[in-house]
Amino acid sequence: MKLLLDECVPRRLKREFSEYVVSTIDEAGFKGLRNGNLILAACGSFKILITVDKNIRHQQNTDDLPIAIVILSAKSNRYESLSPLIPETLRILGEIKIGEIIIISEK
Repeated sequence: MKLLLDECVPRRLKREFSEYVVSTIDEAGFKGLRNGNLILAACGSFKILITVDKNIRHQQNTDDLPIAIVILSAKSNRYESLSPLIPETLRILGEIKIGEIIIISEK
């Protein structure tokens, strides 16, 4: 399964998904694309977008979303704040379906 890490997600997080094929926005050649165009560009190659952009769910028509989205919700987008969310994220990756948006928050 191919994952795409949004620009706002620290590159270091990529290491946490070692069992997946993971690309950053830069590596995928999508730098500078906004949410709608980013999702359209990504849907041909990636199954899941991982982001910290909580507004993305309000900006997209979720009825026919061509990709699954995982939103990491922590006090900051720094690696130290997001890394505790990885175990739950890995669990969700095995269950998420195209078109779903799932928010993973600090407990």
